[in-house]
Amino acid sequence: MSDQKNDAGTSQANAPAKDPKKKEDQKKKDDEDLSEEDLALKQQLELYVERVQDSDPGLQKVALESMRHEIRTSTSSMTSVPKPLKFLRPHYGTLKAFYETMPESDLKKYLADILSVLALTMSAEGERESLKYRLLGSEGDIGSWGHEYVRNLAGEIAQEYGKRQSEEAAIEDLLELVQQIVSFHMKHNAEPEAVDLLMEVEDLDLLIEHVDKTNFKRTCLYLTSAARYLPGPDDMLVLDIAYTIYLKFEEFASALQIALSLDNMQHVRQVFTSCDNQLKKMQFCYILARHGITFELDDEMVADDDERETLQDIINNTKLSESYLTLARDIEVMEPKSPEDIYKAHLLDGRASAGASVDSARQNLAATFVNAFVNAGFGQDKLMTAPADSSIGGSSGNWLFKNKEHGKTSAAASLGMILLWDVDSGLAQIDKYFHSNDNHVIAGALLGVGIVNCGVKNDCDPALALLSDYISKEDSSVRIGAIMGLGIAYAGAQNEQIRSSLTLILNDAKAPLDVIAFTAISLGLIYVGSCNEEVAQAIIFALMDRSESELGEPLTRLLPLALGLLYLGKQERVEATAEVSKTFNEKIRKYCDMTLLSCAYAGTGNVLKVQNLLGHCAQHLEKGETHQGPAVLGIAMVAMAEELGLDMSIRSLEHLLQYGEQNIRRAVPLALGLLCISNPKVNVMDTLSRLSHDSDSEVAMAAVISLGLIGAGTNNARIAGMLRNLSSYYYKDASLLFCVRIAQGLVHLGKGLLTLNPYHSDRFLLSPTALAGLVTMLHACLDMKAMVLGKYHYVLYFIVLAMQPRMLMTVDENLKPLSVPVRVGQAVDVVGQAGRPKTITGFQTHSTPVLLAAGDRAELATEKYIPLSPILEGHVILKENPDYREDS
Repeated sequence: MSDQKNDAGTSQANAPAKDPKKKEDQKKKDDEDLSEEDLALKQQLELYVERVQDSDPGLQKVALESMRHEIRTSTSSMTSVPKPLKFLRPHYGTLKAFYETMPESDLKKYLADILSVLALTMSAEGERESLKYRLLGSEGDIGSWGHEYVRNLAGEIAQEYGKRQSEEAAIEDLLELVQQIVSFHMKHNAEPEAVDLLMEVEDLDLLIEHVDKTNFKRTCLYLTSAARYLPGPDDMLVLDIAYTIYLKFEEFASALQIALSLDNMQHVRQVFTSCDNQLKKMQFCYILARHGITFELDDEMVADDDERETLQDIINNTKLSESYLTLARDIEVMEPKSPEDIYKAHLLDGRASAGASVDSARQNLAATFVNAFVNAGFGQDKLMTAPADSSIGGSSGNWLFKNKEHGKTSAAASLGMILLWDVDSGLAQIDKYFHSNDNHVIAGALLGVGIVNCGVKNDCDPALALLSDYISKEDSSVRIGAIMGLGIAYAGAQNEQIRSSLTLILNDAKAPLDVIAFTAISLGLIYVGSCNEEVAQAIIFALMDRSESELGEPLTRLLPLALGLLYLGKQERVEATAEVSKTFNEKIRKYCDMTLLSCAYAGTGNVLKVQNLLGHCAQHLEKGETHQGPAVLGIAMVAMAEELGLDMSIRSLEHLLQYGEQNIRRAVPLALGLLCISNPKVNVMDTLSRLSHDSDSEVAMAAVISLGLIGAGTNNARIAGMLRNLSSYYYKDASLLFCVRIAQGLVHLGKGLLTLNPYHSDRFLLSPTALAGLVTMLHACLDMKAMVLGKYHYVLYFIVLAMQPRMLMTVDENLKPLSVPVRVGQAVDVVGQAGRPKTITGFQTHSTPVLLAAGDRAELATEKYIPLSPILEGHVILKENPDYREDS
């Protein structure tokens, strides 16, 4: 190979010699264009080339030294091709040919170094000559030849490594070079390039030796961002390296976030045991509480009993209600709002308001939900908690009885939503409904207890104590209330006691279908993402026991969903269960398949799975098929992981709208709602607005609900206006009007202080319970008429699992609120950028507590305090900066 190449090289250099006259003319012309300095340099270099080929080793050495010096001084910065490389181009072949004839010596290595640099501009594509001569050359410092040379080498190493791997050749010599290149890149602020090279040669562990205090943050930022685009299991490995680096530099809060992202409880424990600062541990607890996982501290993690109790209280979210109300007082929105304040019917023309005065049960039910969503967590409202002697007349009991049968269930449960997170006063106020003679009211009270306890854990388990007596009552609505209450209160808790009592119901042949469906969902929520075999077994058996007629029921479809929730985000660990699902009755088989796939890969951004799901949506099937709905939702669940995939899937969903059958079109709005939840993007808003006038009423309903979801908790004026217009457009259609009302309630969720986005911590972490609640509600909305408009409208309360205050609350070392100035602006992606770029743009300065919209980021506007969390979101503990000096 090398001989051939050298012949080619030599002939190439000598080719034009046939016509000496022409060559002379050309040369003269070229020389005239050059300045005197360049001409001198050119002649100088040509002289060196001749000298190198001299027989006297002394002369050779001097010539090589000089040539090397010329090249080195010119390649330190690269804007255009450096002059020496340009003038040496014609001689590359000559030097290569001469190199082959030289005997082994230090001089030969010297020449190899120079050839390696010349190959930078001369070598043919794919020849990897630069690397070849580098390996033959001396072991010198590669950095001295300049950045561009090192970059080029790194690229060639990656190609060579791939080739050698496939041939199973030795790679030791390459890895030595990699060591040098990585240390060069890390010293010169090119961390992303070092990481890329190590990913190519599959040796990221090297990184840990080379990072130092100055560059570890930028390196880890690049690693965590790159992880989203890597196929599994590489993404896990990359995050693991970032975790190790953060631990090495005692950046514990960031390490904890990566541990949560990996869902690795051993790592979480390790973070607690490695850190000995009580304040930092409190901050960890706030991060865990926001992520919504159940976590028990033991004496190994926190030795002191009192300290441990304080920390466990933070994890259990016991003070969440207090902080939320502090925020509400600060923003001055404590005044309760009535549904009329939200509908703003006076802004519409005459015809709509005329229809509104009729007191129908459906409209009262809508008002119940609106009231619950708007006043969520405030502890007071104008319908349910109004005092008996108020001007509205009558006690709050009156509103309850303005609802028909199962409407009373939602009405009683709405009290739980209004008193959200405030367990003590919530249970006291709900208690009166337990003495009712009406089973629907009792069912609502039970569900209300579950809602009040949502996300808040308590040592004495009040929800379990109250609800467990009711799950085996005769009346199925009471049972559903208790079972759903347990599912919401203990989501993610993996409570054994509840499991044993609920699995009994699943195996009970006499239990009605609706009770079984809700039992499965509650088990799915309590064991979300746990891959628990026993629960999976129980749900599979329950599915197999269903009769032909039951398999056609919309409620039965909650069973595959419950199975999917057990594997939420757990990727390939679902495969065994997916195999079992292939043996199900063909009525439910495909539905189960899609649901399992979409849940297992939810939030992973896995491109292949999105393609797979799109493939299922592309088929035009006979009418009775239902499995395409969950496939469409699945696209949104998988692709919501990162911005790029999110935009691409919005485009794909647009195509499905144009070409898909009705059952696909009904699911598309819901998928859009999930992709942009609490983040009203204008293009999605317009699509949904168009679909909300669709001729198919199911598509229109889904679009209206989704308008509520994308605007959830944002008070978005444009969406509020759209919904007002829709309420007058649909004033005769009770079902659609009901959906419009629900959406209006969602847009004003918690008077604009709450978000439904399951992602938090700069869109890095996905809370499993929040996603589970949303997905359950969306699956129920796939069949609006049977579920939400039928007698199971209380499935809308599953959304409470995703409700979180969208606030930044800064607290001092005693956990008391502390007001400091912060800048809030659009977050800017600064991964891999040089220097210290600004992380936010278009900011305004506020004093905490502040609200953060989707895509916002906050940073402290004062140096008086140091935040203990790398990301300012939720509760952040500030400690005083010891080096801070007031400007006098």
